[in-house]
Formats: sequence, structure tokens, C-alpha cells
Amino acid sequence: MAKSMCSMCSNYFYDEDLCEYCCDINLDEDELFRFFSSSNYNCPYFRLDDEYGIVKKQN
Repeated sequence: MAKSMCSMCSNYFYDEDLCEYCCDINLDEDELFRFFSSSNYNCPYFRLDDEYGIVKKQN
């Protein structure tokens, strides 16, 4: 998963206090280094933000 995929993750949210998008997961130092140093790092916490799938389960 590329870094651009963060916008599709359910852990990615807009923080109104900071006025920017943030990740809800606190990566440890090693994970953060791999994230910034590799262009093809696969985040183990990625969950597709699928609103339609959530609605489908509710029906």
C-alpha cells in the first residue's frame, strides 16, 4: 500500500484542533521509520474505510 492510500483508511481522520489530517494509530519508532523510508510500506493497521459495507451490514 502506498502512502497515498492513507486517505482511504478508516484510521485517517481530520483533527479540527490541528486543522490537518492525522492517523489514529500511534506507530512505534521502527514502524514510523519504515513508513517514511519505504515507498511501498504495507501498513499493518490499514482498514479500508468502506461506508457502503458498513451500511450493508446494518440492513
